[in-house]
Amino acid sequence: MSSFEIRGGRQLKGSITPQGAKNEALQVLCAALLTDEPITFTNVPDILDVNMLIELLGDMNVNVSRPAPHTVVLHAADVNLDYFTGQTFQRKSGKLRGAVMLAGPLLARYSHAIIPQPGGDKIGRRRLDTHIRGFEKMGAIFNYEPEKNIFTLSCEQLNGSYVHMEEPSVTGTANIVMAAVLANGTSSIYNAACEPYVQQLCHMLNSMGAKITGIGSNLLTIEGVKKLHGCNHRLLADMIEVGSFIGLAAMTQSELTILNADVAHLGNIPETFQQLGIELEIRGNDIYIPAQENYQIKRFIDGSILNVNDHPWPGFTPDLLSIVLVVATQAKGTVLIHQKMFESRLFFVDKLIEMGAQIVLCDPHRAVVIGLNRSMQLRGITMVSPDIRAGVALLIAALSAEGKSTIHNIEQIDRGYESIDQRLNALGADIRRME
Repeated sequence: MSSFEIRGGRQLKGSITPQGAKNEALQVLCAALLTDEPITFTNVPDILDVNMLIELLGDMNVNVSRPAPHTVVLHAADVNLDYFTGQTFQRKSGKLRGAVMLAGPLLARYSHAIIPQPGGDKIGRRRLDTHIRGFEKMGAIFNYEPEKNIFTLSCEQLNGSYVHMEEPSVTGTANIVMAAVLANGTSSIYNAACEPYVQQLCHMLNSMGAKITGIGSNLLTIEGVKKLHGCNHRLLADMIEVGSFIGLAAMTQSELTILNADVAHLGNIPETFQQLGIELEIRGNDIYIPAQENYQIKRFIDGSILNVNDHPWPGFTPDLLSIVLVVATQAKGTVLIHQKMFESRLFFVDKLIEMGAQIVLCDPHRAVVIGLNRSMQLRGITMVSPDIRAGVALLIAALSAEGKSTIHNIEQIDRGYESIDQRLNALGADIRRME
């Protein structure tokens, strides 16, 4: 298990470019299984979760090439379906939440799919019901094999259907869309997720020959086609990295410029950080954050305490609530952080309290942060990264803290952030990777 040793209290300065979007990559790479022609992906992040999915696709006999950094070409001309019945597939795919999105393309093209029990972050229950109910509406037969801990799906031919999703699941929407593009007839998906990464997937599928309308809304209409072809697709900048860098600048009193941030696709992320008192300026497709000695949390119009909560797009993304919580520890004022979607994502706050933060954990979903207004610097401690987002939140806290901090289990951070230590050290941070 690797660790980071961080010596905090340093101001950073310079510019940084966010990586390609992790959550988009996990969707669009699976879509390569829908065609027997090659697809070229650019701006692909070089991170553990994405590389694990690419390796898994390669194991399935998908031809994988990397002609340039952050460029991946996938050619699924002859997929080995026998691979899915083996222990290797179950072991590898069970470690990766994104592997569930293989099901839609496999059902659409081969009429059979196997889904392992979901892996990934330990942030709470993440049900597959939304995915499976959608597949069943299109004619798939579902079976669970408890002795193997796998789900199997099969059909003679998927047929277009009306699917009213019980929750606007991003991965569920992506999976059902990928199944519907090759189904017979027309499908309508209501209460669909409309995140930018789902929009990107739909635009990519249309460039492959699919017929999807309603992109960007919660009602998608998909007219099934007989065949899809290859295309070129560029991934958006990772909005979670963009938000993480805004928070990092505020916590370390640093002057940073985030380059090529795909600002048009950030939704209310910049405004949410501005509610915490953070100054930032949109410069074309870049974001400039000046060095701030202090920042003050705003209140609602009626004078009540600010409440920052997660909500399906276009609401605030749950992946940035950990960052917002850390940033609030050194603000002037009080804020309630309400994590609605996952019940285990706030359990890292005990480490922040140990560092000197003033936080009241009300329950698994809510925490009240009383900002220190820099009256006291956080102190370095030893901690463990519980998941990707909490891990980076702890890293930001450590970079602002006095003294040395150690973060173990940084493989969790590496799953979602490419060479984060090298990139931040280039700005003046002091992070040492201990193998």
